[in-house]
Amino acid sequence: MPNQFCGRTRREFLWQFGAGFGGVALSAMLQADGFFGRATAADATSTDSLAPKPPHFPTKAKRCIFLFMYGGPSQMDLFDYKPVLQKMDGKTADIEVRRRAVTKGKLLASKRKFAQYGKSGQWCSDALPHISQHMDELAVVKSLYSDSFIHGSAMLQMNSGRIVQGHPSIGSWLGYGLGSMNRNLPGYVVMLDPRGGPISGATNWSAGFMPAAYQGTVLRSAGEPILNLGSTAGDTVLQQRDRVDAINALNAAHLSSRPGYSELQARVASYELAFQLQSTAPEALDLSREDEKTKEMYGLNDPKGSHTLTVGPAPFGRQCLIARRMIERGVRFVQIYHGGGHQQQNWDAHNGVEENLAIHCPEIDKPIAGLLTDLKRRGLLDDTLVVWGGEFGRQPVVQGSGDGRDHNPKGFTYWLAGGGVKGGTSYGETDELGHEAVVDRHHVRDLHATLLHLMGLDHHKLTYFYGGLNQKLTGVIEPEVIKGIIA
Repeated sequence: MPNQFCGRTRREFLWQFGAGFGGVALSAMLQADGFFGRATAADATSTDSLAPKPPHFPTKAKRCIFLFMYGGPSQMDLFDYKPVLQKMDGKTADIEVRRRAVTKGKLLASKRKFAQYGKSGQWCSDALPHISQHMDELAVVKSLYSDSFIHGSAMLQMNSGRIVQGHPSIGSWLGYGLGSMNRNLPGYVVMLDPRGGPISGATNWSAGFMPAAYQGTVLRSAGEPILNLGSTAGDTVLQQRDRVDAINALNAAHLSSRPGYSELQARVASYELAFQLQSTAPEALDLSREDEKTKEMYGLNDPKGSHTLTVGPAPFGRQCLIARRMIERGVRFVQIYHGGGHQQQNWDAHNGVEENLAIHCPEIDKPIAGLLTDLKRRGLLDDTLVVWGGEFGRQPVVQGSGDGRDHNPKGFTYWLAGGGVKGGTSYGETDELGHEAVVDRHHVRDLHATLLHLMGLDHHKLTYFYGGLNQKLTGVIEPEVIKGIIA
């Protein structure tokens, strides 16, 4: 009988022996000996882990702004026009409202008026009159689907590719793959809605099992964006420099015997970054340097509105303007969360989709249109990728006694604009009711592979060794880059 292990090394045999259990045991012993810590020590202990790195291939996009609509915006009321749903308003249909829970529901047509805009003739509703003027710049993907009906896990999947905690977020992967373009500012910035953060919290911008240096830096939504930058003791810059150098030297000595302790390395980097931010952050965050025409374009001077739950366009407008100033100065990834708290305070339209749209669409419409206009006129849109969407979409049937819509991960919409994106593109379709993706269906992992591709990263090559595996943002199931939206 021929030797079935011919051509394999002893190490490969041990790894594969016993359906992989030999490999598991070997991994445990090597981990205990610090082998994996030594193997990844360059990532964990390097004082320059965020140094700029070349992309895997030439690309237009160098930076990304991700506009996250927390709660799940209603696709059939914004971009995914459904004439059949409009005609069948009030009739019943079998709809999966939760996983494997199929019930009869009363169909709910959109009360929004739709029209086609620009040379591309893309559909947009009257809920977003300013964004509708930019449809020729947007690639609208109408056929996404994900795995969870629940906010927390759905948000984690959209941000990290997994429905459980502990994995790096998109911004962390981009920082790991490309580094930062400005070491005096965070490479990964997060801004939250003044009404509160997303339900699954900081895990949405966590670095997971990567070194902590790759996690997102949160800017406060009110007051000082970054606290305690100034010296309360009245020390001079030189005195502060000497103190930071002394602290970093002590931390470096402690770190030398603990090569896998990324939290300490992140603390060393944070002291240095905090020192640099004293001079760079005030300038980057100072909106008084912008002219009044620009502030008006972002909606900073617009009234709040009459609804008790609205905050008006000014907060999101300020964040969009800060995002532009950040990426202009070399920040790699900026994520802005719109919507906070519960239900009608975000895009979670259980208690009424019309009220929900009336609260939130005016808050984002003018600021996003202003951001796209501003990026374009400054020559930044060509190399800046802008992404818009939430954790899932909404159902085409009524929830409750009014006009509520429940969660729907089976078919929802995202749009992209800017670097490398084919503007004026409507890609994919949901069924005639807007419930489930049916034409050119793409899982969230495909969207992630596409975002990486547009940023010049091959999802096969962007890996991080952890737990015995070469981990990837896109996971173990082979994703598909959405080529139909790439210019």
